[in-house]
Amino acid sequence: MRKRPGWVLAVASIASLMVALDALVVTTALPTIRVHLGASIEQLEWTVNAYTLSFAVLLTGGAALGDRFGRRRLFAAGLGLFSLASAACALAPSVGALIVSRAVQGAGAALVMPLGLTLLTAAYPAERRARALGIFSGITGLAVLGGPVIGGAITQGIAWQWIFWINVPIGLLTIPLALRRVEESYGPRTAPDIAGLALVTGAALGIVWGLVRGNSVGWGSVEVIAAFAVGALLACGFVLWERRTPEPMLPLGLFASRPFSSGNAAMFFLCTALYGAVFFMAQFLQTVQHHGPLDAGIRLLPWTATLFIVAPITGARISRIGERPFAVAGLLLQAAGMGWIALIASPDVAYWRLVAPLAIAGCGVSMAMPAIQSAVMGSVAPASIGKASGAFNMLRQLGGAFGIATLVAVFTGAGSYGSAQLFSDGFTAAIGVAAGLSLLGAIASVGLPMKARVATVSASNVSEIAA
Repeated sequence: MRKRPGWVLAVASIASLMVALDALVVTTALPTIRVHLGASIEQLEWTVNAYTLSFAVLLTGGAALGDRFGRRRLFAAGLGLFSLASAACALAPSVGALIVSRAVQGAGAALVMPLGLTLLTAAYPAERRARALGIFSGITGLAVLGGPVIGGAITQGIAWQWIFWINVPIGLLTIPLALRRVEESYGPRTAPDIAGLALVTGAALGIVWGLVRGNSVGWGSVEVIAAFAVGALLACGFVLWERRTPEPMLPLGLFASRPFSSGNAAMFFLCTALYGAVFFMAQFLQTVQHHGPLDAGIRLLPWTATLFIVAPITGARISRIGERPFAVAGLLLQAAGMGWIALIASPDVAYWRLVAPLAIAGCGVSMAMPAIQSAVMGSVAPASIGKASGAFNMLRQLGGAFGIATLVAVFTGAGSYGSAQLFSDGFTAAIGVAAGLSLLGAIASVGLPMKARVATVSASNVSEIAA
């Protein structure tokens, strides 16, 4: 693959753009979907989290299947499944059918994202990898932050169903490109960890279910307490199983490396804050300030536009400066931007007052994301890249699901959709929590490497030194 890494970067970036876009592209369309399908706030939340949870818990299994049966082959299969599920979302006659189709979409994404990152990491030598990952992260981050913009434009200009229809031709055109231009590769051929997959799925579902249902049925209710208890027990069971099984889906030994464990923790908190903030910011502009979907998307551009410049610059300078400064500074900027929004948000706040904090938060994400990704993927041996990629992306997507569930719980505890003021009250509380989660990510980033470590460690011995 190193003979033509540019093709690998292009194919992986196109697929990543499409998959990451669908994680949050529905956010600007949520008010329209709520009216068209008669959805409740819990159903709207599951419209996002069904995709995110399915994506998260199947990621490591997707990486393992790619290692065993061929990364390029399973990457193309994932694109096909994702495209078909997108068509099912567009044709969904009810919110229940939409949620089920979104879960299938997540299964396809669970093959595409980790295998695309694995193919990209293997295609570039160590001295060029950080720059390639910077470009890849910039495109991926643009999709995450640009999702509400694109979703708003399509929802207002055509119909909300077209936010899913657009995936179909892109996915079907990318499949033959991947099969012709990307060479096949394999990893260690291990058997799928079915027990581990079942345990982590149940754990994530239990915890998110408790967060979703807490405000409606009571935090002290039997349902919520049981959901949290089952989720916690299954999470403990997952850790114990992964420690003893000979072929784990998540090798816990990877977390003995400080850059790997710190980077994953930092990315988890970054995504809890980011996904939850985007979920509510687009709705704030529509529900409280009465902008249309397209107008709301355009007003989020200060958040998105920073990615065009900051992420590639960060990727190009990581090898000289190190990951830690970019990650810590980026998460502090995200915390500052979100905290600023929480302080000034109100039904009558002028839009120009939101521009600066949105841009600051965008710069923070653009700095932190490529730095954290470079640290995590550079801290493992080549033979472990597939499992490391799956673990990294699983924790990132779980962070997004937990972030939306947590911020929705905070929102419904402090406000509601009843009026502009009530929504603003809940929004302020939720964004304030997002700022705090960003600060936790900055603390976790302190464990990432500095310049000396990056400059002296080669790709072949990084895992040995880290251990």
